[in-house]
Amino acid sequence: MNDTLYKTLGVSKSATQDDIKKSFRKHMKALHPDLNPGDAAKEAKFKKVSAANDILSDENKRALYDRGEIDENGADVAQNPFGGGFRGQPRGAQGHGDMGDMFSQMFGGGGQRGGFQQAFKGQDQRYNMLVSFSEAALGGKKQIYLADGNPINVTIPKGIEAGKTIRLKGKGQAGQNGGPAGDAMIEVKVGSHPIFTRDGLNIEINLPITLYEATLGGKIEVPTLHGAVGLKVPAGASSGKVFRLKGRGIELGGKKGDQLVKLQIQMPEAVDPKLEAFMKEMEAASPYDPRQKMKAAAHA
Repeated sequence: MNDTLYKTLGVSKSATQDDIKKSFRKHMKALHPDLNPGDAAKEAKFKKVSAANDILSDENKRALYDRGEIDENGADVAQNPFGGGFRGQPRGAQGHGDMGDMFSQMFGGGGQRGGFQQAFKGQDQRYNMLVSFSEAALGGKKQIYLADGNPINVTIPKGIEAGKTIRLKGKGQAGQNGGPAGDAMIEVKVGSHPIFTRDGLNIEINLPITLYEATLGGKIEVPTLHGAVGLKVPAGASSGKVFRLKGRGIELGGKKGDQLVKLQIQMPEAVDPKLEAFMKEMEAASPYDPRQKMKAAAHA
């Protein structure tokens, strides 16, 4: 089992994903270039830690690495048909003859026999990129570090969903014999938002309102991804009432979703004695049971 990346992150081979995440965050706080301007040593280590985390934080890539099927850069390790990988194996090893001769017979000999040397495209490299809810909805740019430690600005398409992949042409492993470079394949993970949730192209929000606003109605302010807008609440509005703000959702492929606003009546933390007395008077003067239909349905 490979262990270089585990050592880089400072975790054991049996580390859980939570262990890896905690160790990575600890390194980021200590090594991030923004916090250590001009410190080349810490910047170099920051790049190595970022590359190690990219593989070990992904369970599929971690399994491939543990089995020796990809290297520390995430590149595929060619497998020897006679057992073991080609990388680092001397010619003629294991008694199977000169491996260079075998490649010459397969691909034309690289000029030794006057044959054709076949070009191969470089391996694709896979990454994970966490973007905020707003970045996914509105688009933007985000910097990530490639396996070689170099930073690159990635354009986040407006409206992208979690699990989608952004392809960066030619940013993978170098090609062989003049072949094109592979691509960088960036899987997008989207963070949660404190007040918004997403359903397709629609944005949903639970909006707290006071008892007074529910009783008397009026215009209230509603936050949206595009800025606050006014919403007219009718008098006597109940919790659970949903309003639709047209075109205030996600924009994708020329289509725009809406924002769905669900009212939630919220009482004050401490009920004023005058309000309590008034409610008792109202209860006595105008009693009503909002659960009457529910009771009838239960016995139907």
